[in-house]
Amino acid sequence: MLAEERRSKILEVVNARGSVSVNDLHRSLDVSQETIRRDITKLSSDGRLRKTHGGALALDHAEPVFDERMAVNIEGKRAIGKIAADMVSDDCSVLIDSGTTTLCLAEFLIERRKLTIYTNDMHIAQRLSGRNENRVLLTGGEVLASEGALLGRDATAMLSNYYPDFAFVGATAMASNPWLMDYTREAAELRTQMLSQARTKVLLADHSKFERTAPVQVSGLETLDIIITDIPLSEKMQAGLSKLPAEIRVASEEI
Repeated sequence: MLAEERRSKILEVVNARGSVSVNDLHRSLDVSQETIRRDITKLSSDGRLRKTHGGALALDHAEPVFDERMAVNIEGKRAIGKIAADMVSDDCSVLIDSGTTTLCLAEFLIERRKLTIYTNDMHIAQRLSGRNENRVLLTGGEVLASEGALLGRDATAMLSNYYPDFAFVGATAMASNPWLMDYTREAAELRTQMLSQARTKVLLADHSKFERTAPVQVSGLETLDIIITDIPLSEKMQAGLSKLPAEIRVASEEI
């Protein structure tokens, strides 16, 4: 099979499925994994798909960049952030995930004192460091420039050393199974790690994240204590999330 024909087949598969792994392509196309990786790299550099760790994403399955997401439902995200911040008192230790809703949470924590904050988000670290005797610990890891976030094994390894009072974890996509999902394995693994570390585990998810899917599942959803969203859930999501032990809090009903 010629290289161009093989790459066309890779594009056909990834566009049909939304995502595909190197292993799946290796088996279906009967060529080496190194050849598949080179093809994916070439297709990514040509702007025809998005390369990920261990595979590829269709372009329309890639997460929008930070500034675009910040503009989506900003009032709902702020309402969620305020409800979440009301849970945090001075002197608490808080693990804050990267993302636009968690950044809204950070804005409402600015007046708290003597917080210990663990985060993989450079925006959040900048907001909360150097004020009110806070301690801010930024994870290691690879910088995802479009997000201002740190991901990868260095980030998960660092977080394994700490057990904060709260973990506030964001949502990329959530289906009614219920499944929490993300676009890359690195992001999913980091969120799984966050959910395993804290005494109180809180998911922040505005309604735009519900009834959506992404390629990689985040584990540990059954350990959640609280889910905070902005508006009442649809019947489908309510039925799905009722399978979890978590308390559902709706910001529009509390403000």
